[in-house]
Amino acid sequence: MSEEQATRFRVAKRGDFCVPPPDDTVPAPKPGGAGYRFVKRLFDIVFSAVVCAVLVLPVAVLCLFVVLDSPGAPFFRQERIGLNGKKIRIWKIRTMVTDAHTNPQRYMTPEQLEQWEREQKVDDDPRITRIGRFLRNTSLDELPQFLNVLTGDLSVIGPRPVTIEETYEFGSARDEFLSVKPGITGWWQVTERNNATWENGDRQMLELFYVRHASFALDLRIFVRTFKAMGSGQ
Repeated sequence: MSEEQATRFRVAKRGDFCVPPPDDTVPAPKPGGAGYRFVKRLFDIVFSAVVCAVLVLPVAVLCLFVVLDSPGAPFFRQERIGLNGKKIRIWKIRTMVTDAHTNPQRYMTPEQLEQWEREQKVDDDPRITRIGRFLRNTSLDELPQFLNVLTGDLSVIGPRPVTIEETYEFGSARDEFLSVKPGITGWWQVTERNNATWENGDRQMLELFYVRHASFALDLRIFVRTFKAMGSGQ
């Protein structure tokens, strides 16, 4: 599967997506084996432990800004689906008003609500706070997820953790998608994040590209691109 294929498939309804079989003629990183998975887990533990130790005070300061900007707890947990369909709860710094998920209709237009229900994101989301917009633009709101990496629910690099409903967006490739541990950053986030959606099928293709080609080479590309994206505020 190549990056170019991500623009050639379109779907409309959840569950209708049919992924093409792997194309071995397309140049792409070869998937890693047992050695790759062992080293990746070791990297996850060491890197996440260092991040947690170094950033504990900066994260505390960010949490203070969050509370001063908008009443409510600075952290919240989201239920997502992990490896092999296991339910997990991931940590994030709060970037929205406290009732953003329980009362979205209070803040959104009908058109925005329809987009959010399908994509779980909205252009110019009115629920995002001032400090929350900064946190999202720099991806700093996801720093607490390194705790999830330490516990083994997430990897540093992998497909985006999704809701149970979103797993059905992968249609015929749902089980294949769930065969890889989700990550804090991944191929979708560092390529066409803003343009690749469930509805047009591009997001599925990008996530599955990683699932089928997870390796040292691909992880290194994602790791470098992640820092570039954070630096540019994308």
